[in-house]
Amino acid sequence: MEMNEVLEKLPKHLLNLMIDQPYNEYTPQDHALWRYVMKQNVRYLPRVAHHSYLDGLKKTGVSIDEIPHMYGMNRILKQIGWAAVAVDGFIPPAAFMEFQAYNVLVIAADIRPMDQIEYTPAPDIIHEAAGHAPIISDPQYAEYLRLFGKIGSRAFSSAKDYEIYNAIRHLSILKADPYSEKKDIAKAEKKLAQLQGGLITMSEMSLIRNLHWWTVEYGLIGDLRKPKIYGAGLLSSIGESYSSLQPEVAKIPYTIDAVNYNFDITNRQPQLFVTPDFETLTTVLNEFADRMALRKGGIYGLQKALESGTTSTIVYSSGLQVSGTVAEYLAVDGDPIWFRMGSPSALSYYDKQLEGHGKDYHKDGFSSPIGGLKNLYTPLEMFKDNDLKRNGIEEGSKVELEFESGLIVSGRLDKVIRRKGKIILMSFNECTVTYKDKVLFEPSWGPYDMAIGTQVVSAFQGPADPDAFGLSYDPPEEKTHKIVHNDEAMQLHTYYKQVREIRDTEYNEKILEEIYLKVKKDYPKEWLLPLEILELVYKFGRKDLTDKIQNHLENIKKKNTDLANVINNGMDMISESAVAKDEPSIV
Repeated sequence: MEMNEVLEKLPKHLLNLMIDQPYNEYTPQDHALWRYVMKQNVRYLPRVAHHSYLDGLKKTGVSIDEIPHMYGMNRILKQIGWAAVAVDGFIPPAAFMEFQAYNVLVIAADIRPMDQIEYTPAPDIIHEAAGHAPIISDPQYAEYLRLFGKIGSRAFSSAKDYEIYNAIRHLSILKADPYSEKKDIAKAEKKLAQLQGGLITMSEMSLIRNLHWWTVEYGLIGDLRKPKIYGAGLLSSIGESYSSLQPEVAKIPYTIDAVNYNFDITNRQPQLFVTPDFETLTTVLNEFADRMALRKGGIYGLQKALESGTTSTIVYSSGLQVSGTVAEYLAVDGDPIWFRMGSPSALSYYDKQLEGHGKDYHKDGFSSPIGGLKNLYTPLEMFKDNDLKRNGIEEGSKVELEFESGLIVSGRLDKVIRRKGKIILMSFNECTVTYKDKVLFEPSWGPYDMAIGTQVVSAFQGPADPDAFGLSYDPPEEKTHKIVHNDEAMQLHTYYKQVREIRDTEYNEKILEEIYLKVKKDYPKEWLLPLEILELVYKFGRKDLTDKIQNHLENIKKKNTDLANVINNGMDMISESAVAKDEPSIV
């Protein structure tokens, strides 16, 4: 991967998910498929897409005629402060969001099979490069994406979420492989339905993914009666971009209620949400974030962290961040007064780990009170040196601190750590921590570090300083399938390559006719290559050959009604191109 100033800001734990774009593995048919979709998009979307779409194609370096190379895209994307990386299909949602927070588009390197040309449930390079990339040229939308990534990457997930992610990934891999067995796909669909059907409560990640789906992926914008498209799933789906605007698809004003609408990746959407403008997207996102543990903190945040069963970060009002796996907490009248991490833990401040307070030091976990001291109006975190001395709190001295909750910390104070004028940590030796008749810490356990803060102001999934904590995302165990084509398919790809070379160099009607006759004989359902030949022959060649190819395509439509739409669109595109150049239509 060729790095640039945007990519160089990525934290180390995301790098394992990046792959080199397997550009040389794209077949000539893949490039023709890309060209067909993009030409259809450019033909249709200017009438129905957000006004930034076409301009965005140019600004982001997305080619019409061939699958874009990531290097070329990145040279152009960096001019608007973004970058793109290739990944192997679906990656964990938190990682996807975090890439977005760093202004990096995650692009699945595969391209959809021919039978999914109008819609695919799997992420592919058409969806990512031709769907997501163009709209980020709009600064307001780009900022929404970045903020979404920042907030979404800190949403709490559940164990069930990860099971569902793996099931979705497995299903998408099978569906993207044209040689997958139908029984295997059916089995994967059944498992996913069972997992999703068993959900009783939705995690924060599940809910915010709904918002992501109904905006970034499938969003409409503008007038409710005549909206425009901006969602990448619609911009990259030549079938659904049309059907989405039809009356049978319900159009709902976009509000926070969209979190309650789940989605099915395997089918077209029965309803879509319309935002009046991009500013509303940010408003709704902040409304949802206000409901998250990230902003609510308190006992709600501790409970979400406990339920997640994974590494979480608890943030005190002093700014101190404690990262680990929450094992238990105590509360009085709905307010937390103490909590304990049951795993190796780390202490940070503004997302930077404190020196000497990593997992190696806090290898047995971490526990600490929450709240103010009894009979003291000023929070302990705000105490100056004189305040400490006046209350008998001095380094090197025996100290007893009684909290409003009744929790007591008693020991020799060794060190007071401040950041930006606030006390964030006190370190004790020979320390005992008790609450009523419960011993929470005793001297034999070693030194005691007490976090300072009257409240838990935030809680979020993951460590505050991921790289210092040692977080890493291992590459998914199940890889997307490297499609192994048989000899028959490889021969067809050779024909595609020959036609492309003729289009890029010099017209040769004799070779085109030979290829057409071979394809007609040996590949009776093949429609895209005859269209590619028809486009050239109509422009430069004989009318009788044009008529033969057109009649052949009409026969394919009659025998394969599922192909009628894509063939009609292709022939219409050629006709419209002819009209634009003041040439006679072929239909």
